[in-house]
Amino acid sequence: MESRDNLYERFFDYLRAERRVSAHTLRAYRGDITMFRSYLTDILHKSDDPAEVSLTDIRLWVAHLSADGARPTTVARRESSLRAFFAFLCRRTECTTSPVEGLRGPKLNKPLPAFVPRTEMAEVVDDIVDDAFETDRNMSDEDAFCDIRDGLIVTMLYSTGMRAGELVGLLDEDVDTAAGELKVHGKRNKDRLIPFGSELSKMIELYRQHRREITGLSTSDTFFVRPDGRPLYYGLVYRCVRSRLDAAAVRSSRRSPHVLRHTFATDMLNGGADLAAVQKLLGHESLATTQIYTHLSFGELMKNYALAHPRAEAHDNQEAASSEEY
Repeated sequence: MESRDNLYERFFDYLRAERRVSAHTLRAYRGDITMFRSYLTDILHKSDDPAEVSLTDIRLWVAHLSADGARPTTVARRESSLRAFFAFLCRRTECTTSPVEGLRGPKLNKPLPAFVPRTEMAEVVDDIVDDAFETDRNMSDEDAFCDIRDGLIVTMLYSTGMRAGELVGLLDEDVDTAAGELKVHGKRNKDRLIPFGSELSKMIELYRQHRREITGLSTSDTFFVRPDGRPLYYGLVYRCVRSRLDAAAVRSSRRSPHVLRHTFATDMLNGGADLAAVQKLLGHESLATTQIYTHLSFGELMKNYALAHPRAEAHDNQEAASSEEY
């Protein structure tokens, strides 16, 4: 009989080698399942042998998570990790049925993704572009380099819709200003090409000039670097986006790199882009994932209609008058 530890490690190997999940996703699975094993042994004082886990054990764990203050979305994600683990074991005939079957997950509200209104995003990018091409820039000034780099980060995230992790891992050789396209290494090791316009191309060339002066390198492995030549990390990208959007006082409930991805998708669809084309640009596996942005687009259309169409206003006034009568 295979050891318990080997069964768990085989699942993580499967996620890494066959499912080809990202390192971040793998850490999440490992953390969730390790937490469940600790609950079995430390709280329930039971074996963590998967063959001995019952539906009751899992329900008790879910109740424990909720009582400990975990949000419904967190509980749902941890349940999902267990479902994937036991489904893997069932496929490998290590168990006949999954103890997670019959478990009803927490009811989740599905808020629409936050995004920056189009006019406000245009002002943010216009300010970045104007600032980048000031004539008195000192090419050997680290502050000027970081300012131009950070502005390019915001502009590129919005102009391409790429994920922050994809931007951090973007290779210098995969950014082609002559062709106006860049190659993104996305989830599950899948590559995709994203086109970009002349404005972003000019900013990229300006950044490369400053990068060469600051680092002393004509080329770099990763496209975005720090002044000492080391690559970026997610926290730096997040702070860069947050500070730029905070300074512009944009009307968005969230101000993270992913909000710029949502803004890209929303503006593309509002501008008449085909849904399947936006799916390819975003690197979504399923068209259903992309369809959520059609709700955002329709919401914007409804808002514009209500503000601009005379009959919409007349209808609202008539309803208001009727409510006053009653």
